[in-house]
Amino acid sequence: MSKPRVAIFDFAGCEGDELQIVNLEESLLGLLGHVEVVTFREAMKERTDDYDIAIVEGSCTRPEDEEKLKHIRECASIVIAIGSCAAIGGINSLKNHLDPAWYRAEVYGDKADWFDTYKARPISAVIPIEAAVPGCPIDRDEFLHVVKTLLLGRTPDIPNYPICVECKKNENVCAFDRGEVCVGPVTRAGCNSCCVNEGTKCWGCRGLIDDPEKNAHMEVLEAHGLTPDEVIKNFQTYFGWEGDQ
Repeated sequence: MSKPRVAIFDFAGCEGDELQIVNLEESLLGLLGHVEVVTFREAMKERTDDYDIAIVEGSCTRPEDEEKLKHIRECASIVIAIGSCAAIGGINSLKNHLDPAWYRAEVYGDKADWFDTYKARPISAVIPIEAAVPGCPIDRDEFLHVVKTLLLGRTPDIPNYPICVECKKNENVCAFDRGEVCVGPVTRAGCNSCCVNEGTKCWGCRGLIDDPEKNAHMEVLEAHGLTPDEVIKNFQTYFGWEGDQ
């Protein structure tokens, strides 16, 4: 029986999530006992359109990205979006709230007319996907869980409770009590509150939980003398796309 064939693609992103796959080291060897990687620009020169599983990093920002994604969807029986940019639009979505003429000039200078770019979107806004691994970068163990679970024909278990739950388990001092503006109350857990553990705040890289408790978050903001207008820029770091929906 042949192994499922895996192709890994990158769109608008830093490719840090693909690097996390390479960083699996010994665990990667175990995974390769069950799948065959046939396309992976970051690690090999060979490529093919004959694959069963597509793993996609990066957001969709150009018309040609849409066409490529649709082709990937036609070839693959399973599509997995990995990383914040692919899963929720990510940092690329910051530009969605800026004047296109301004950011095009800033990025491309006098060559701005050469590039056809528009709002950044997650992969699921263009094609159906079977699963997403959130995070910036992804958690390697969670990536393995998602891939292995899908190979078994099951639905991966991605946490659907806020980062605050993990912060409490880790006995962290609340970022709000340290004078930080944190989006943990509405951000999907699963990272073991790693940023807050290191003395900073949650930036929201894992995206919004389903049906976030907005009133509870408002109460937290009010208790610390903050208004939504004062903290909106903190949400736009990663929630630029989700905030528009």
